[in-house]
Amino acid sequence: MTDTTSSLPVPPTVGPARRKRRHVFLILTLIWVVLVPVAISGYYLWAIAADQYASRIAFSVRSEEQSSPIELLGGITDLSGSSSSDTDVLYVYLNSQELVAKVNERVDLAGIWSTVSTETDPVFAYNPNGTIEDLHSHWDRKVDIIYDSGTQLIEMRFLAFAPEDARSIAVAVLAESTAMINNLSALAREDAVGYAREDLATSLARLRSARQALTLFRNRTQIVDPTIDTQNQMGVLVTLQQQLADALVEGDLLRDTTSEGDARIAQANRRVEVIQNRINAERQKLGLGNEGEGGVVFADLVGEYEGLIVDREFAEVAYTTALASFDGAQAEARRQSRYLAAHVQPTLAQKAQYPERLKLILLIAVFSVLIWFVLCLVFYSLRDRS
Repeated sequence: MTDTTSSLPVPPTVGPARRKRRHVFLILTLIWVVLVPVAISGYYLWAIAADQYASRIAFSVRSEEQSSPIELLGGITDLSGSSSSDTDVLYVYLNSQELVAKVNERVDLAGIWSTVSTETDPVFAYNPNGTIEDLHSHWDRKVDIIYDSGTQLIEMRFLAFAPEDARSIAVAVLAESTAMINNLSALAREDAVGYAREDLATSLARLRSARQALTLFRNRTQIVDPTIDTQNQMGVLVTLQQQLADALVEGDLLRDTTSEGDARIAQANRRVEVIQNRINAERQKLGLGNEGEGGVVFADLVGEYEGLIVDREFAEVAYTTALASFDGAQAEARRQSRYLAAHVQPTLAQKAQYPERLKLILLIAVFSVLIWFVLCLVFYSLRDRS
């Protein structure tokens, strides 16, 4: 039996494709969202945008620390190295409004970047009537800073409408950066010796005060060194005691060999009395007698003098220590120095490389296509829900 159904034509399940309104809408959005912006951007970049020249520099902050002879003998050396904190500070400074203002004073940034008027090139030119905030904002567009935290190297690119202008900006930035690092180095040295200088001034004032007090004591008492006078007085006292002993022995001998009414015995007793009175007077001066008997007590003078001597000696030791610390701080500050090492000096361009027209037009095209795709997805999502 023959199957007749297989020979019959099969009608198509889907009708022929026809152009619909949504297709027209997608084509129109493609034209306006992608093709028109790309065409306008291409026309502006190749026909209107002014050529720009680039100047580049590269530098790092170096900190040179010379080791002491003891460290060199021990094999511990640290001749040079980069200071990460200083480099971080410099990186912030390069992006600051203060640097922009200083560079503008040196080379007239506003004049350089407004060589091409904003009427001719409103995108890449600068309005010379702008404020310092406007100039700082334009700085971010014309200056590119690359900071490698691993190598502590900073690379900068400067754009201008003339190669000489771009190079002059680079030279000015390098000079201001060098001045800033030198200022940091000076502040670090001042901090290193500041406390030592204060201690030295305090110890010097204490030493002067101690010496002045000792001078006033000598002027008041008319005695240069009471200890010497005390030794002399002790010598006199010892001599008197020896004479007293001789007088007593002589009196005893007279009493043993003569009668009681002998005039020599009375003379010997008188001599003993005089010597005894003199001994009491000398002991009074030395502070060995009864208090309140009047006269100058050498013990008090010696005590006061020794206190002044102790104060002076302590002040001298403190001053010597402070002076040594100050000299050491100065030597340490001299051994540590920061400087800006320029690995790439400001370059002078020979041809205009900016704006990067092809790169910009490709980026604009890519983002335009992405926006068009998003719009298409949104459109179909709303259409499916309706």
